[in-house]
Amino acid sequence: MDLEKFKFGPYKIDPKEVFYHTDLSYAMVNLRPLLPGHILLSILREVKRFVDLTTDETSDLWITAKKVGSRLEYHHKASSLTFAIQDGPEAGQTVPHVHIHIIPRRSADFEKNDEIYDSIDLKEKELKQKLDLDKERKDRSLEEMAREADEYRNLFS
Repeated sequence: MDLEKFKFGPYKIDPKEVFYHTDLSYAMVNLRPLLPGHILLSILREVKRFVDLTTDETSDLWITAKKVGSRLEYHHKASSLTFAIQDGPEAGQTVPHVHIHIIPRRSADFEKNDEIYDSIDLKEKELKQKLDLDKERKDRSLEEMAREADEYRNLFS
């Protein structure tokens, strides 16, 4: 696999941000995570909507989500996981590429448990602003994200 070809919608992803991949999907650290361990899992082929995934891609995506999620939950000493997909613009998807948010969860990490979904929606809108070159946004550096990806890569070796 050519690791230089990770894309997220129209955007190129630096391979240093990717910590796990299969032949069909890849897991990357998040530019602005909501909580420690909040990552994105995407399909390699650029696919805008969940319904357009092949059977193999759908299976691989969820099997990978299970594997990655369980290791991140253990690594972050969490007790639960949130898996979230925003499928289409009216559902809050701002990058037109199927992806799953995987977020390790702990008791009381949000005052009301379901507030996480509002936060995901807000972060997706902020990401869209970043990708539109919004200068106000303070993102994590590539170096910081690469360090986190290196840490997570060790979970799979």
